Amino acid sequence: QARLVESGGGSVQAGGSLRLSCAASGFTFSNYNMHWVRQAPGKGREWVSRINSGGTSTSYADPVKGRFTISRDNAKNTLYLQLNSLKTEDTAMYYCAKAKAPFYAYSSDAWSYDEASWGQGTQVTVSS
Repeated sequence: QARLVESGGGSVQAGGSLRLSCAASGFTFSNYNMHWVRQAPGKGREWVSRINSGGTSTSYADPVKGRFTISRDNAKNTLYLQLNSLKTEDTAMYYCAKAKAPFYAYSSDAWSYDEASWGQGTQVTVSS
């Protein structure tokens, strides 16, 4: 059964940086496209970024483009999110999620994130 454990969150001042990690187990990590999703207090879930299984293609939501960088180390079964130039509006719980299906499914499920897969999340709090 897939298990994802997020870490690396914390409290920083605006303009600061954090690096989030997501340790994966229970599935073949290198076969899955991966995502970061966040949820701010009182708001709905917001997709942040995704990376393909091989780590060669990335995509970002407009609010974080140019400030956040997603990456992965398939040898370590770990997903990362580098957060730079943080803003107060980045305050949220951050979750990593695997795609619903492996990349070789060549279907929309190979890109859609599986909400059932994410872990407890890691809190990022940015103060002004």
